[in-house]
Amino acid sequence: MHPDTTYEITTMTQRPDPLAYTPPAARSRMLPEELPAGVQMVTLPGGYSTLAYTQPPAPTSPPQPVVQPIPRWAKTTALLAPTVGTGVAVAGVGLSYAAPGLIAMTDALWSAVALIAAGGAAAAALIKRCRRQAPAHITQHVTATGLFGRATGTINHH
Repeated sequence: MHPDTTYEITTMTQRPDPLAYTPPAARSRMLPEELPAGVQMVTLPGGYSTLAYTQPPAPTSPPQPVVQPIPRWAKTTALLAPTVGTGVAVAGVGLSYAAPGLIAMTDALWSAVALIAAGGAAAAALIKRCRRQAPAHITQHVTATGLFGRATGTINHH
């Protein structure tokens, strides 16, 4: 900015403000029954009357809390919570100490299951091989007389 620069100052012409105060005679008045709850007609220090929201009066003293006894179930639960938590913690520690033994036991059990399965398969193969194969020859003779006659028959194993 140069110090030689001059500026022209202009003023704005006065226009009526639509939000400006209008005297009470120009406004319509509300009846007291039309006022909503919490709104009252107040008189300002300049003598003007207007509507305003009002605060309800503060209570004289806060209400005293009523002391209620603690229910029996709440006391029981509060006493059991540390016991249950301690039991869970001890069980976790016990499992952590027992984990190597449990892993070894599961390996031994799987080995036992595999041994039993292999022994069963070997026994079945041995029994099948040692058995004498006998040819099966069965004859059957059935006779019946008439349309609704009783059927008789014989079965022969040779």
